Amino acid sequence: EYLGGQHWIYVFQSGQSVPNGAASRMPPYDAGKFMVDLLIDGGTSNERKVFRDCAWVGSSRSNPDYPMLSVEDGLIPNEARVSLRVARPYFQYSASVLDVDNTTGSANNWDPLYRFSTATVATRSEETAILEDLLEEINVVPNPYYAYSQYEANKIDNRVKIVNLPEQCTVRIYNLSGTLIRTYEKADPLTYLDWDLKNEVNVPIAGGVYIIHVDVPGVGQAVRKWFGIMRPVDLDNF
Repeated sequence: EYLGGQHWIYVFQSGQSVPNGAASRMPPYDAGKFMVDLLIDGGTSNERKVFRDCAWVGSSRSNPDYPMLSVEDGLIPNEARVSLRVARPYFQYSASVLDVDNTTGSANNWDPLYRFSTATVATRSEETAILEDLLEEINVVPNPYYAYSQYEANKIDNRVKIVNLPEQCTVRIYNLSGTLIRTYEKADPLTYLDWDLKNEVNVPIAGGVYIIHVDVPGVGQAVRKWFGIMRPVDLDNF
Protein backbone atom coordinates (compact mmCIF):
# COMPACT_ATOMS: atom_id res chain seq x y z
CA GLU A 1 0.00 0.00 0.00
CA TYR A 2 1.05 3.57 -0.43
CA LEU A 3 2.79 4.82 2.67
CA GLY A 4 0.20 6.94 4.45
CA GLY A 5 -1.73 7.42 1.21
CA GLN A 6 -0.63 10.99 0.52
CA HIS A 7 3.14 11.09 1.04
CA TRP A 8 4.48 12.46 -2.23
CA ILE A 9 8.16 12.97 -2.99
CA TYR A 10 9.23 16.02 -4.98
CA VAL A 11 12.70 16.20 -6.53
CA PHE A 12 13.91 19.62 -7.62
CA GLN A 13 16.80 20.60 -9.83
CA SER A 14 18.80 23.79 -9.70
CA GLY A 15 17.51 26.23 -12.30
CA GLN A 16 20.20 28.86 -11.82
CA SER A 17 22.11 27.77 -14.92
CA VAL A 18 19.70 29.74 -17.11
CA PRO A 19 21.34 32.80 -18.72
CA ASN A 20 18.72 35.28 -17.50
CA GLY A 21 16.71 35.48 -14.29
CA ALA A 22 18.88 33.03 -12.34
CA ALA A 23 18.12 34.80 -9.06
CA SER A 24 14.46 33.75 -9.27
CA ARG A 25 15.23 30.08 -10.03
CA MET A 26 15.76 27.15 -7.68
CA PRO A 27 19.29 27.34 -6.20
CA PRO A 28 21.56 24.42 -5.26
CA TYR A 29 20.64 22.76 -1.97
CA ASP A 30 19.74 25.35 0.67
CA ALA A 31 17.70 23.18 3.08
CA GLY A 32 14.50 24.26 1.35
CA LYS A 33 14.77 27.96 2.23
CA PHE A 34 14.11 29.20 -1.33
CA MET A 35 10.86 27.29 -1.78
CA VAL A 36 9.62 27.76 1.79
CA ASP A 37 10.02 31.54 1.58
CA LEU A 38 8.09 31.69 -1.70
CA LEU A 39 5.31 29.33 -0.64
CA ILE A 40 4.79 31.16 2.66
CA ASP A 41 4.43 34.45 0.77
CA GLY A 42 1.81 32.69 -1.39
CA GLY A 43 0.45 33.61 -4.80
CA THR A 44 0.34 31.87 -8.16
CA SER A 45 3.51 33.59 -9.35
CA ASN A 46 5.54 32.28 -6.40
CA GLU A 47 4.15 28.76 -6.82
CA ARG A 48 5.20 28.85 -10.47
CA LYS A 49 8.73 29.91 -9.51
CA VAL A 50 9.00 26.90 -7.21
CA PHE A 51 7.48 24.14 -9.32
CA ARG A 52 8.97 25.08 -12.70
CA ASP A 53 12.20 23.46 -11.45
CA CYS A 54 10.47 20.31 -10.19
CA ALA A 55 12.12 17.43 -12.07
CA TRP A 56 10.33 14.38 -10.65
CA VAL A 57 7.30 13.54 -8.50
CA GLY A 58 6.52 10.12 -7.09
CA SER A 59 5.05 8.30 -4.10
CA SER A 60 6.61 5.76 -1.76
CA ARG A 61 5.32 2.24 -1.14
CA SER A 62 5.73 0.10 1.94
CA ASN A 63 7.39 -3.31 1.76
CA PRO A 64 4.97 -6.14 2.68
CA ASP A 65 7.89 -7.98 4.34
CA TYR A 66 8.19 -5.14 6.85
CA PRO A 67 4.71 -4.39 8.27
CA MET A 68 4.20 -0.98 9.79
CA LEU A 69 4.49 -0.62 13.56
CA SER A 70 2.07 1.14 15.87
CA VAL A 71 2.01 4.91 16.18
CA GLU A 72 3.55 4.60 19.64
CA ASP A 73 6.46 2.60 18.20
CA GLY A 74 7.12 5.13 15.46
CA LEU A 75 5.28 3.45 12.53
CA ILE A 76 8.36 2.77 10.39
CA PRO A 77 10.01 -0.56 11.36
CA ASN A 78 13.51 0.35 10.17
CA GLU A 79 15.69 3.21 8.98
CA ALA A 80 13.68 4.54 6.05
CA ARG A 81 15.47 5.09 2.75
CA VAL A 82 14.12 6.52 -0.45
CA SER A 83 15.53 5.08 -3.68
CA LEU A 84 14.81 6.79 -6.97
CA ARG A 85 15.29 4.37 -9.85
CA VAL A 86 14.86 4.38 -13.59
CA ALA A 87 14.14 1.23 -15.57
CA ARG A 88 17.68 1.01 -16.98
CA PRO A 89 20.97 2.78 -16.25
CA TYR A 90 22.04 5.52 -18.62
CA PHE A 91 24.42 3.40 -20.71
CA GLN A 92 24.85 2.82 -24.41
CA TYR A 93 22.57 0.12 -25.82
CA SER A 94 22.17 -1.48 -29.21
CA ALA A 95 19.80 -4.14 -30.45
CA SER A 96 21.89 -4.78 -33.57
CA VAL A 97 25.59 -4.75 -32.57
CA LEU A 98 27.57 -6.02 -29.60
CA ASP A 99 30.33 -3.42 -29.78
CA VAL A 100 28.63 -0.16 -28.84
CA ASP A 101 31.91 1.65 -29.41
CA ASN A 102 31.22 1.11 -33.10
CA THR A 103 28.72 3.89 -33.73
CA THR A 104 28.45 3.36 -37.49
CA GLY A 105 24.79 3.59 -38.45
CA SER A 106 23.80 4.35 -34.88
CA ALA A 107 21.13 6.72 -33.71
CA ASN A 108 22.42 9.13 -31.07
CA ASN A 109 25.69 7.14 -30.82
CA TRP A 110 23.77 4.29 -29.13
CA ASP A 111 22.98 6.55 -26.18
CA PRO A 112 19.39 6.28 -24.91
CA LEU A 113 17.05 8.09 -27.28
CA TYR A 114 13.39 8.75 -26.52
CA ARG A 115 10.65 10.03 -28.77
CA PHE A 116 7.20 11.20 -27.77
CA SER A 117 4.45 13.32 -29.19
CA THR A 118 2.08 15.79 -27.58
CA ALA A 119 -0.16 15.86 -30.64
CA THR A 120 -3.07 14.32 -28.75
CA VAL A 121 -2.60 16.24 -25.50
CA ALA A 122 -1.43 19.66 -26.67
CA THR A 123 -3.56 22.68 -25.85
CA ARG A 124 -6.02 23.51 -28.59
CA SER A 125 -7.19 27.07 -29.06
CA GLU A 126 -9.92 28.82 -31.02
CA GLU A 127 -11.89 25.61 -31.55
CA THR A 128 -15.48 26.74 -31.36
CA ALA A 129 -16.92 23.23 -31.06
CA ILE A 130 -14.93 22.57 -27.88
CA LEU A 131 -15.85 25.95 -26.44
CA GLU A 132 -19.52 25.29 -27.14
CA ASP A 133 -19.28 22.01 -25.20
CA LEU A 134 -17.80 23.90 -22.25
CA LEU A 135 -20.92 26.06 -22.08
CA GLU A 136 -22.63 23.00 -20.59
CA GLU A 137 -20.36 23.29 -17.54
CA ILE A 138 -21.75 26.71 -16.55
CA ASN A 139 -23.87 26.35 -13.42
CA VAL A 140 -25.36 28.13 -10.40
CA VAL A 141 -24.60 26.88 -6.90
CA PRO A 142 -26.36 26.13 -4.69
CA ASN A 143 -29.44 25.33 -6.75
CA PRO A 144 -32.00 25.20 -5.27
CA TYR A 145 -31.14 27.80 -2.66
CA TYR A 146 -32.87 27.20 0.66
CA ALA A 147 -32.23 30.53 2.39
CA TYR A 148 -28.55 29.76 3.05
CA SER A 149 -25.27 29.01 1.27
CA GLN A 150 -21.75 28.35 2.51
CA TYR A 151 -20.54 31.43 0.63
CA GLU A 152 -22.35 33.84 2.96
CA ALA A 153 -20.29 35.84 5.44
CA ASN A 154 -22.96 36.84 7.98
CA LYS A 155 -26.67 36.68 8.84
CA ILE A 156 -27.74 39.39 6.40
CA ASP A 157 -25.59 38.19 3.52
CA ASN A 158 -27.38 36.25 0.76
CA ARG A 159 -25.09 34.87 -1.92
CA VAL A 160 -24.83 32.27 -4.67
CA LYS A 161 -22.13 31.70 -7.26
CA ILE A 162 -22.37 31.37 -11.03
CA VAL A 163 -19.45 29.07 -11.81
CA ASN A 164 -17.34 27.74 -14.71
CA LEU A 165 -17.49 31.05 -16.51
CA PRO A 166 -15.02 32.13 -19.21
CA GLU A 167 -12.89 35.21 -18.76
CA GLN A 168 -15.21 37.42 -20.80
CA CYS A 169 -18.99 37.10 -20.85
CA THR A 170 -22.24 38.89 -20.04
CA VAL A 171 -24.56 37.45 -17.39
CA ARG A 172 -28.19 38.55 -17.32
CA ILE A 173 -30.70 37.44 -14.70
CA TYR A 174 -34.46 37.54 -15.41
CA ASN A 175 -37.58 36.66 -13.47
CA LEU A 176 -40.22 34.40 -15.04
CA SER A 177 -42.12 37.36 -16.48
CA GLY A 178 -39.04 38.29 -18.51
CA THR A 179 -38.09 41.35 -16.47
CA LEU A 180 -34.35 41.97 -16.35
CA ILE A 181 -33.25 41.81 -12.71
CA ARG A 182 -29.46 42.10 -12.85
CA THR A 183 -26.66 42.36 -15.42
CA TYR A 184 -22.99 41.52 -14.93
CA GLU A 185 -20.27 42.32 -17.46
CA LYS A 186 -17.46 39.91 -16.61
CA ALA A 187 -13.92 40.63 -17.84
CA ASP A 188 -11.48 38.99 -15.41
CA PRO A 189 -9.63 35.66 -15.10
CA LEU A 190 -11.88 34.36 -12.29
CA THR A 191 -14.05 31.40 -13.25
CA TYR A 192 -17.05 32.53 -11.19
CA LEU A 193 -18.99 35.56 -10.05
CA ASP A 194 -21.01 36.20 -6.91
CA TRP A 195 -24.66 37.20 -7.07
CA ASP A 196 -25.84 38.82 -3.84
CA LEU A 197 -29.49 38.05 -4.71
CA LYS A 198 -30.27 41.72 -5.27
CA ASN A 199 -31.48 43.61 -8.31
CA GLU A 200 -29.78 46.50 -10.10
CA VAL A 201 -30.88 49.02 -7.44
CA ASN A 202 -29.61 46.88 -4.55
CA VAL A 203 -33.05 45.65 -3.43
CA PRO A 204 -33.22 41.97 -2.33
CA ILE A 205 -35.15 39.76 -4.74
CA ALA A 206 -38.24 37.75 -3.82
CA GLY A 207 -38.08 33.98 -3.62
CA GLY A 208 -38.95 32.05 -6.76
CA VAL A 209 -37.60 30.83 -10.09
CA TYR A 210 -35.15 32.94 -12.09
CA ILE A 211 -33.56 32.57 -15.50
CA ILE A 212 -29.81 33.10 -15.78
CA HIS A 213 -28.57 33.85 -19.29
CA VAL A 214 -24.83 33.77 -20.06
CA ASP A 215 -23.65 35.22 -23.38
CA VAL A 216 -20.08 34.35 -24.41
CA PRO A 217 -18.90 36.48 -27.37
CA GLY A 218 -18.01 34.42 -30.42
CA VAL A 219 -18.97 31.13 -28.77
CA GLY A 220 -22.62 30.93 -27.79
CA GLN A 221 -25.09 31.17 -24.95
CA ALA A 222 -26.07 29.19 -21.88
CA VAL A 223 -29.37 29.37 -20.01
CA ARG A 224 -29.92 28.03 -16.49
CA LYS A 225 -32.97 27.99 -14.23
CA TRP A 226 -32.42 28.81 -10.58
CA PHE A 227 -34.82 28.48 -7.64
CA GLY A 228 -34.34 30.29 -4.35
CA ILE A 229 -36.18 30.68 -1.07
CA MET A 230 -35.30 33.90 0.73
CA ARG A 231 -35.11 34.07 4.51
CA PRO A 232 -36.59 37.02 6.43
CA VAL A 233 -34.08 39.36 8.02
CA ASP A 234 -33.82 38.62 11.75
CA LEU A 235 -33.05 42.07 13.15
CA ASP A 236 -33.58 40.89 16.74
CA ASN A 237 -30.47 38.69 16.60
CA PHE A 238 -28.38 40.89 14.34
